[in-house]
Amino acid sequence: MSGYLNLILRLVIWFLLTANLSVANIIIGICVALLLPRGRSVPGALKDWLRVLWKTVVAIPQAYLEAFELIFRPHTHEEIVMERVKPRRSPGLIFLDIFVITFTPKTIVMKYHEDGWYEVHLVTRGRR
Repeated sequence: MSGYLNLILRLVIWFLLTANLSVANIIIGICVALLLPRGRSVPGALKDWLRVLWKTVVAIPQAYLEAFELIFRPHTHEEIVMERVKPRRSPGLIFLDIFVITFTPKTIVMKYHEDGWYEVHLVTRGRR
């Protein structure tokens, strides 16, 4: 099951990069998705994929709210925090986690540590 989800993820990334849904581009995208190396395989539960996809959908309005907040109430402080990666994450799920964190204007993943941590840069209003 996770093989199909990884293939779909690769195709979605291909279509986002090319912004072209012609028949020729779909065929090229499928070929590229199948030819890319797979690396180590970690089984990703369907429940984990659905949870991350839901977080992606929720991140869209959150990104707009944060953008308006940054415009009307400037944030002048920055901090670096370490966020724990959930155990047994497949590379596709790690990619989606990083995408969701980076999608919102106040946060960006600076580095993924192989020992299970994301280094996240936050923009905040001030010290609490």
